[in-house]
Amino acid sequence: MEAVQRDHWYFMVLIFLPFLKVAVQQKDAITVHLEEGMVLDCACPWNGNLSMVSWTKVPDRDPIAVFHPEYGVNFPHHYRERIEFLRTTPMDGSISMRNVTHQDIGLYHCSVQTFPQGPWTRNIQVEDLDIPPKDDDITEPPTPEWIKTDRELVARQNDNLTISCNHVHNGTVYQVILEKMPHGLPWSIIGVCKKVEGGLVNEDYSDRGRVSCADSLDVSLHLTGVEPEDGGFYRCTFSTDAGVKTTTVLLTVPPQGGFSLSMYMMYIYIGAGAAGLILFIIILILALRHRKRNRREEYRVKLHPSQSQPNFYENVSVCPRSTKKSRQIKNCPVYANLRTVRSHQTRRQLPCK
Repeated sequence: MEAVQRDHWYFMVLIFLPFLKVAVQQKDAITVHLEEGMVLDCACPWNGNLSMVSWTKVPDRDPIAVFHPEYGVNFPHHYRERIEFLRTTPMDGSISMRNVTHQDIGLYHCSVQTFPQGPWTRNIQVEDLDIPPKDDDITEPPTPEWIKTDRELVARQNDNLTISCNHVHNGTVYQVILEKMPHGLPWSIIGVCKKVEGGLVNEDYSDRGRVSCADSLDVSLHLTGVEPEDGGFYRCTFSTDAGVKTTTVLLTVPPQGGFSLSMYMMYIYIGAGAAGLILFIIILILALRHRKRNRREEYRVKLHPSQSQPNFYENVSVCPRSTKKSRQIKNCPVYANLRTVRSHQTRRQLPCK
């Protein structure tokens, strides 16, 4: 029964926590260095009765640690066995964190609910001080037009792909952070490679691939079965003794069955070229046929010159020679069409007897 009450209490915290009104809030956020066993201080400065302490991480605003004087503590699965409430004073809501990774970098919000004065809050920024913060990590993510890419990759869906951030090092590299920025979303850490006294440390936070580190601290992301959600910008930040260097890679994954802009333009050029070639062939064929017909007419005229002259016909009476039967025919001339040949001699007409 007590376990059911605890779960019900934690469920109510998740629902009503965003609606709690803040009475007093510290204006400036405290900066804490990312390190093992780091302490996030949240001790309320006044006296009273503590009702509840809650910790959230921006921008998700999901509770990562909750303390209640009656029901105890509650943590999400990812933070269990890693966070501990210090409780040095009755109004202390500070926590310590162990087994830290670069995934713990970010802005934390602490809210202490007290009675009768009300809630008191504080913001704590956890940073890796070895790497100076970038403007695009704090404010809204930059638009793709303003991101300078060193390399662009295009992958088809279901392909296997390796994204490498090799860099020409001018000094000794002691840490590399691999980040991803999906389209329209802020940067998020998906892998870290760093050298410690014990050797090489590989931190892999990627849900879609596998991050690997080389001895030279060249980091690679291996993707199996590429999907559209893998597209976006990937950035590697190299921390060296000569300064901080970055390498940015853009990965484009066209939708299955669709076309990328370059492929679309390529098909347009191919179609226009093919249409132009077909039109040229048709015009050439018509021209050859017309020329062949003219040559055939010229050849026919040369072969039969008379065909170029008009034919003139006249009615010529043809009478049979004197025979016995012809004597019986009286006043019945017979005519035939004969072509008149142009010459100085004329055909003599035979009289009909």
